[in-house]
Amino acid sequence: MSDVTTSTGNGGETHQQASGDAPVLTTNHGVPVGDNQNSLRSGERGPTLLEDFVLREKIFHFDHERIPERIVHARGSGAHGVFEATDDISDLSKAAVFTKGEKTEVFVRFSTVAGGAGSVDTPRDVRGFAVKFYTREGNWDLVGNNIPVFFIQDAIKFPDLVHAVKMEADRAYPQAGSAHDTFWDWASLMPETTHMLMWAMSDRTLPRSLRMMEGFGVHTFKLVNAEGKASFVKFHWKPRLGIQSTIWDEALKLQAADNDYHRRDLWEAIDTGAFPQWDLGIQVFDQDFAEAQPYDVLDATKLIPEEDVPVRLIGTLTLNRNPDNFFAETEQVAFLPTNIVPGIDFSNDPLLQGRLFSYMDTQKSRLGTTNFHQIPINAPRCPMHNFQRDGLMQTHVPKGRANYEPNSLAAHGEDGGPRETPAGFATANAATGPGEQGDKLRIRAETFADHYSQARLFYRSQDEHEQAHIASSFVFELSKVGVLEQVPPRMVANLRNVDENLAKRVADGLGIELPEKSKAAKAPVDMAPSDALSIHKNMKPTLEGRAVGILIADGTDAAELDAVIKAVEAEKARAVVVAPKVGGAKLSDGTVRKADGQLAGSPSQIFDAVAIVLSDAGCAALVKEAAAVQFAMDAFGHLKAIGASAAAKPLLDKAGVEPDAGVTDLGAAFITAAKHRFYDREPNVRTLA
Repeated sequence: MSDVTTSTGNGGETHQQASGDAPVLTTNHGVPVGDNQNSLRSGERGPTLLEDFVLREKIFHFDHERIPERIVHARGSGAHGVFEATDDISDLSKAAVFTKGEKTEVFVRFSTVAGGAGSVDTPRDVRGFAVKFYTREGNWDLVGNNIPVFFIQDAIKFPDLVHAVKMEADRAYPQAGSAHDTFWDWASLMPETTHMLMWAMSDRTLPRSLRMMEGFGVHTFKLVNAEGKASFVKFHWKPRLGIQSTIWDEALKLQAADNDYHRRDLWEAIDTGAFPQWDLGIQVFDQDFAEAQPYDVLDATKLIPEEDVPVRLIGTLTLNRNPDNFFAETEQVAFLPTNIVPGIDFSNDPLLQGRLFSYMDTQKSRLGTTNFHQIPINAPRCPMHNFQRDGLMQTHVPKGRANYEPNSLAAHGEDGGPRETPAGFATANAATGPGEQGDKLRIRAETFADHYSQARLFYRSQDEHEQAHIASSFVFELSKVGVLEQVPPRMVANLRNVDENLAKRVADGLGIELPEKSKAAKAPVDMAPSDALSIHKNMKPTLEGRAVGILIADGTDAAELDAVIKAVEAEKARAVVVAPKVGGAKLSDGTVRKADGQLAGSPSQIFDAVAIVLSDAGCAALVKEAAAVQFAMDAFGHLKAIGASAAAKPLLDKAGVEPDAGVTDLGAAFITAAKHRFYDREPNVRTLA
């Protein structure tokens, strides 16, 4: 039965009246609407009347449908799911969420950090990994990233980090990237960023899929049992599909191919029942262990090697339902580190302590203005200078790009902004209040002074290909630094504290002399390499959850094509047939095989491996097709397996595909090869630092 009846008004507009099961259209207050096509006028051609409450409500709501985006983590993708506790840790925590067998509903939001809500999914960037547990004792929010460490040790530096990495204040570019002056100016002046920079310049910031990246709580928390005994804990999310990354050139081309690559991948996986899963792991240790380490466990720029404290898996997270409405759920969800439940507690991590304040404030700012101090009744009567800028209802017009410190902009004649003064406010250094213990100080513990040892650990834990990627990433990013010519040498000087070979490679790639090593606040020490820190050493030889692009054309052997598809699907991978025309191709047996994607819109960078199944005639046609040549060229350049029929050789030759272990025929060797990337090929296809 039709749910509407249709009629045409005097002006030809279409009116749909409710009938059958269709509900009646109303205002937000339930008043039935008789005409949703025409506003109320004074006469046929007269002015619109203010009394038209239907029009006013509709336009008013439309004008306010968007709220200010998040300052960081603006672009996100979310999903519903369930967390099931699988191990008894009642000796460590009394939290109900950890009761063995307990199932807890969750909402998870993944995000990029630097870009705005309208940016793309695949830049080199940290990924947010925030989980809201709807436990029976209240909400617990575990707000983390896909990297276990952070850029800074103290929350007071967070505004400077974000100001520096965001688009530059005077020109509003670049968007969603750190390869520019202000970020590297700031980072090179902040040695504590070095460990995180190793991770940021690695392939960890180029994930293949949100489903294939790890998550970390970053901070040291506490678990508290029923007797009140507390233990230190770090939280880990381990993806069931293993970790996988793209490479830089591939990520760049993915931006052109599909701005929503990660969002689409997550949605489609859940929509087709391939529910993403992670195991929740914990590293638990006591005060004795903490005091015995050469680093401070409360320092967010440090990790605890898994070889020292193994990760114990205690539960499984399954994402099984996509949001019903993006704005209502993914956009409006508010994660607060202060959302905590009995059995979990905070440590004195100074970065965590700062976050406990800022998140509540951040959520409120999305509903109002951060510039309430500019309202006359609130405004100071004395001069005011700081680096806080922008926000709703900003009435000041700051000039220049100095919205972070430390900076060295004044060395180039730019306004560097205000500076600290010894005469500034200082907290009274006495413990006089009830329950207070010790002095109140603005100070870093000496145990936080080692900024390079774990950066060295991370770099030396990578294999040679990952190290090459890190060096090349530094070269690319620092090559984008403009007039601040002192910044690249300063950054390389810091890198000499990490690894001499790394520093030399970066200096050579930039074409600069190797600078003198910067003075370390605390001399770095060598730590045993940790295989857990390497993507390449932890990649699973599997096709599960991956996609294989199969290029065909008229004349393709039908049996050969079917065999490839069957073999790919047997590995729980998705076989995607690509053809010059979306209608498909006429195969050798006379049948027409419809394509899943048209060649020009389905480049090889959206696949994990490719098979090229062509006849002599089909190959002769595609050799003249730039998209087909690029399809093979990019697959080879992105180090992917290429399976090809014998007739496809002219296409491979034109694309510059050279024989190696990853270039095979279409038999079993291809399926084996498709489970890997062939990093040994990379020096032959691009220049690395």
